[in-house]
Amino acid sequence: MQTESVEPKAPAYPISSVDNALRLLLLFREQETVRLTEACEYLNVAHSTAHRLLAMLIHHGFVRQDPRSRAYRPGPMLVEIGLAVVQKMDIRSQVRPLLQRLNQRFDETVHLVMLEGTQVRYLEAVESNRALRVAPRTGSLLPAHCTSAGKVLLAELTDAQVRDLYADPAALSRQTDRSLSSIAQLIAALEEIRANGYGTNFEESEEGVGSVAIAVRDSAGVAVGAIAVAVPTNRLTQAVRREIVDTLLEWVPQGRLAEAGRVETAP
Repeated sequence: MQTESVEPKAPAYPISSVDNALRLLLLFREQETVRLTEACEYLNVAHSTAHRLLAMLIHHGFVRQDPRSRAYRPGPMLVEIGLAVVQKMDIRSQVRPLLQRLNQRFDETVHLVMLEGTQVRYLEAVESNRALRVAPRTGSLLPAHCTSAGKVLLAELTDAQVRDLYADPAALSRQTDRSLSSIAQLIAALEEIRANGYGTNFEESEEGVGSVAIAVRDSAGVAVGAIAVAVPTNRLTQAVRREIVDTLLEWVPQGRLAEAGRVETAP
């Protein structure tokens, strides 16, 4: 017996501006771009009303405007929210075995990190057994530009997207004297990460702490998080850093989660 789909009931007290903004976002399911005149016709509102709605969506990153065509396109926030919901369902369970293997390999604290705007969220960690170790940061937020994992994930964006993300200079606040403090420094660091395939941090987020990170990707090649091996700086010599880099690049081929999950033994 077939069952009919039940449409959700309309709210008793609808807010027209919220309803119109959400309807505009739903319109992007049907077409890649939306022009102002199309938004007006779709919502049956005046140009000024549609323009204000789109301006607010741009402000929050849900929509962006093409500077040449002036058409509106989906913004990075739509992608971030969609990915975050899906990723948080299973990324921890997928990556946990790899975190454990890396922890066994180096006996250092290993983190799984995701990007949230200009910050990174520490989702999971396996702690070192050493007396002097980096404490796990599970659940905490740190400025992305001050961490190796955050910079790795920022490197997945275009320079234009990074500049938009850091339009407010306050977002580049320094955690230590070594923290990046200008958009020019950040862009240069991201270019280096794109070329090398990994990111590093040496006392940029906290004195005495360094790390090496690599992005992890889904089957489509989209970065869904980053893995960072965190080491007290008195142990993070150039040789140790190189060893961690080589291991990350070997154990996470092309950064793919599915391939990383097949790593069985340490080299």
